[in-house]
Amino acid sequence: MLRLTQAPDIATAMLWSDLLREAGMPASVQRQHLGAAAGHLPPGECLPEIWLAHAEHADPARALLRDYERLPQRQWVCRACGESIEGGFEQCWNCGALMPR
Repeated sequence: MLRLTQAPDIATAMLWSDLLREAGMPASVQRQHLGAAAGHLPPGECLPEIWLAHAEHADPARALLRDYERLPQRQWVCRACGESIEGGFEQCWNCGALMPR
């Protein structure tokens, strides 16, 4: 097992871990409950961590997380239902229509 990185919070840690697993890199979240110990332990020891099952996945995993952080953010209006969409979404969350190209 190899510690890949720390996440700022448990939600982000779970998202990153799921992203890595979907890409075929077995990953797990450790220290997910240490936030309750904040104030009793150094802050850097309380953050959730992403661990990889295989050390050879370290470079591709870092590249995947880097690419994920750079997803384009956009604002568009769905032509089908008129819903205003913000962020990295390419599909309307209201009706499911795809973003116009």
